[in-house]
Amino acid sequence: MNKSDFTIRKTCIEDVPVLALIEQSAAQIFRQIPSLSWIADHTVLPVDIHLSAITAGTSWVAVDHNGQPVAFLCARIYAQEFHILEMSVCKKEQKRGIGTALLYTACRWAKAYQLSAVTLTTFRELPWNAPFYTRLGFKILPESLINPRLAAVLQDEVESGFPPQTRCAMQLNLSHFNAA
Repeated sequence: MNKSDFTIRKTCIEDVPVLALIEQSAAQIFRQIPSLSWIADHTVLPVDIHLSAITAGTSWVAVDHNGQPVAFLCARIYAQEFHILEMSVCKKEQKRGIGTALLYTACRWAKAYQLSAVTLTTFRELPWNAPFYTRLGFKILPESLINPRLAAVLQDEVESGFPPQTRCAMQLNLSHFNAA
C-alpha cells in the first residue's frame, strides 16, 4: 500500500471492533525486543475510550482501498493540549507513511481547534517511537517541564510494567506546526 492506497477519515462506531485487532497487530513489533516482548500481549485501549473519542471527534482511521481500517489514532483534549492516547498501524502496513499521515491529520485538527500543543508518551529509544516523533517536530520534555497530567500518565505506565527509564513525554507546539 502506498500513500494513494489509503484514506484517512473520522473513526465511526462500526470501526470499533477492528481497532483492538489493529493495536494487537501493531504491537507485534515488540516481539523483536526480548525485554519488551510482553507488550505484544498487553491489553489494548478499552472500548469506552474509543467510543468517547469518537463522540468527541478526536479519533481517525486510515482505511485501505476496500474501506477496511488498517490504522488509527485516538486522542483526548485536556485544557489546551491534545493528547494522543494511542496510534497504531497494523503490522503489514507499517513503514508506509500511514502513521505520519494520521498524526498530521490529528495535529491539523488540533491547530484548527485552537489548541496549543499535542502531547504523548512513548519509548525514548525505539526508532518507531520518540525518534519518529522527533522527526515530525515533537520534543522530549525535560522532567522539569512535565505537567502533573503527563507525570500521572508516565506513572501509570510504570505501574503497568513499562521500565521508567525507557519512557518519555513529548510535545509539539502547534504554533510551530505547519504541515500541509
